[in-house]
Amino acid sequence: MQHQLVMSLSRLITTFYIFICLSAHISLAQFQCPEEKGFFADPEQCDLYYACIGGRAEEKLCKDGLVFRDDNPKKELCDIPANVPCGDRTLLQEPQPSKGCPRANGYFKHEDPALCDRFVNCIDGVATVMSCPPGLLYEAKKSSCVWPVDATQSCHSTRDVLDDGFSCPDENVAGPGGRILPHPTYPHPEDCAKFYICRNGVQPQKGQCEVGTVYNDETFRCAEPENVPGCEDYYKGKN
Repeated sequence: MQHQLVMSLSRLITTFYIFICLSAHISLAQFQCPEEKGFFADPEQCDLYYACIGGRAEEKLCKDGLVFRDDNPKKELCDIPANVPCGDRTLLQEPQPSKGCPRANGYFKHEDPALCDRFVNCIDGVATVMSCPPGLLYEAKKSSCVWPVDATQSCHSTRDVLDDGFSCPDENVAGPGGRILPHPTYPHPEDCAKFYICRNGVQPQKGQCEVGTVYNDETFRCAEPENVPGCEDYYKGKN
């Protein structure tokens, strides 16, 4: 009985595999190159396309998570779905998920819904958590960061908090020349030689000046104590 069941499953798998291969062969055989040379989209599957050389088509597939851009037949380009209007080309290849990545490539929502200013950048199945600029939220439909008023869902992001209670402020910080600092720094409220760094404006981290210097919140750098009002005597009496 068990042997018959195994044989039946084996025949079913073989039949299914032949069906898939035959379907792919039929799809390729039916596709007619619109031009002698170029790259053209499959009419049904958005991540499937054809390279035509001399009027003969070669089937190609974008990396999982990307889809084919059909706006210029002279260019072979796959892009994230948010940048490509697939229209009736609704079919996609089977996902190749990995830890943190629903598909191998693309931008995706963070698994923690409270961290709505974070998103995951997946490249070949490797996930990297990214942060939106201060004040922006990640919008999955656009695969980009947007202002809260432009987001499809309301969200109050939970900021990371250090063990001493510090969390990154919401506002941007302008540096010399009025340029917005991508990783602003802030003075420690009690220790002149310590400061905080906000990576990408949202991820707090502790900083420490070199011995003999203190943090200057006007220049956003460590400086000689005599040049920082209120910290002139910081090292007096210290070894």
